[in-house]
Amino acid sequence: MTLLCSRWIVLVGLFLLALDRCVVLAATRDVPVIAAAPTWESGRPGRGGKSITDTGIEWPSREKVWRTFTLQDYNTRIVFSGVTALGAAGGLVGTFLLLRKRSLLSDTVSHCTLPGIAIAFLVAEAFGNSGRSLPLLLGGAAVSGVLGMIAVAAIRANTRVKDDAALAIVLSVFFGLGIALLVVIQQLPTGNAAGLSHYIYGKAAAMTAGDARLILYSSLGLSLICAALFKEFKLLCFDSDFARTQGWPTFALDLTLMALVVAVTVIGLQAVGLLLVVAMLIIPAAAARFWSHQLGVTLVVATGVGALSGLGGVVASALFPKLPAGAVIVLAAVICFAVSFVFGTQRGLLVRWLEQRHVAAQVARQHLLRAVYEWSEHRGRSLDRDPTLLLDGSVQIAELCALNDWSSKRVARLLKLGVAEGLISWDRLNARCQLSAHGKLEARRVTRNHRLWETYLLHYADVAPQHIHHNADQIEHVIEPNVVNELEELLAGREGAALVPADPEQSGRNPGGTLA
Repeated sequence: MTLLCSRWIVLVGLFLLALDRCVVLAATRDVPVIAAAPTWESGRPGRGGKSITDTGIEWPSREKVWRTFTLQDYNTRIVFSGVTALGAAGGLVGTFLLLRKRSLLSDTVSHCTLPGIAIAFLVAEAFGNSGRSLPLLLGGAAVSGVLGMIAVAAIRANTRVKDDAALAIVLSVFFGLGIALLVVIQQLPTGNAAGLSHYIYGKAAAMTAGDARLILYSSLGLSLICAALFKEFKLLCFDSDFARTQGWPTFALDLTLMALVVAVTVIGLQAVGLLLVVAMLIIPAAAARFWSHQLGVTLVVATGVGALSGLGGVVASALFPKLPAGAVIVLAAVICFAVSFVFGTQRGLLVRWLEQRHVAAQVARQHLLRAVYEWSEHRGRSLDRDPTLLLDGSVQIAELCALNDWSSKRVARLLKLGVAEGLISWDRLNARCQLSAHGKLEARRVTRNHRLWETYLLHYADVAPQHIHHNADQIEHVIEPNVVNELEELLAGREGAALVPADPEQSGRNPGGTLA
């Protein structure tokens, strides 16, 4: 685990250092390209011009696509560095938050930052300073977010209010206070130019190199804290009660996790806004859960998904400038989640569908083999012969249909599965089938497992005889070898040395039921 954490620290550090180089490269502004001014006649654009009232979205040119993907533009490099680092940090912290089952906490924190931003602006204006100072506003947001978390903890500790209700109460009160303060700010002489509404909806395009560096270094610090407390956070997320009994400071760890959430929320206000920053914390972590069951791998995947979401949103907003960057970044994260939901290697929809299809084919194959074996028993009783000898002969398909109440289409589908696995041969011309050598062994094994469960349910689980066949049919397909051995030992006195026990639903023993 220590080696895994070390590798993970190196990967995250190299990634963030690479983003730092992007910020350094972005420090030199590009030489602006001077284009010919458009001509206007009667309010209509001339050649090469466009009306300022045009709100349509046009497809970008090839040159613009190339410049965007190669990060040739100054603003694109700045926003790319800041937003990608934010997405990586959000996915990292959000994974622990999601596993701790505190997803709504990030939404509450983001809404609690609004009154802090407004109060910080008012305090700065009251002392004659500029209220648009980014460090001052982010400091106010951090203080307000921490106060919101303290309020939630106080409600939980001193009242019987549930966690979700406490989060909703604090969220609504703080956000309502923030909106009221914004109305007051707008009535001030400098209120309209404050631009505080950008912290609600986000404005990544207004990010500067200093803002990007702040996000980058903050993300690196958060990554180092998560790496240092990896073991503690892992124990807290998966078994907090055990951690408490072992003497771990679970309350302090919870506060640390909340502080990390506040930090990610604060640094993400300018990029995506307080309304959407919760998506940067939860969506990458939720998407990563579809790819791995291991926490270390999940953290790396969540970091990558968050960074990829930021990158995709920046590229899309650069190609289509009229689209809001914050919303596009979140939509890119949703696309990553949708891809993970469908194609995830551990919990993805496609993998689950393939597994269900494989299990269904396995169940169908077992039904066919057991049906052939039970046909041999049925014929053996009627002819007073050993049913095992009848397994060497061919079976009339019509008799299988009549004995099991199957349709011809279902039998054909089952036979195709058996032929594909080499368990049975199918004579289509004469409408007959015959088990192979391997198919005979499988038929005995499948029937044996089914009979063991039937016998157990009948004699030890007090299940009615008319229900044991259906109940055993639901269990036998997931039976483990060790469970079969235990059942054989448990039922040895009743069935003796029978390789395939007799059918409990039949009143008498089948001739030849004991196989040598």
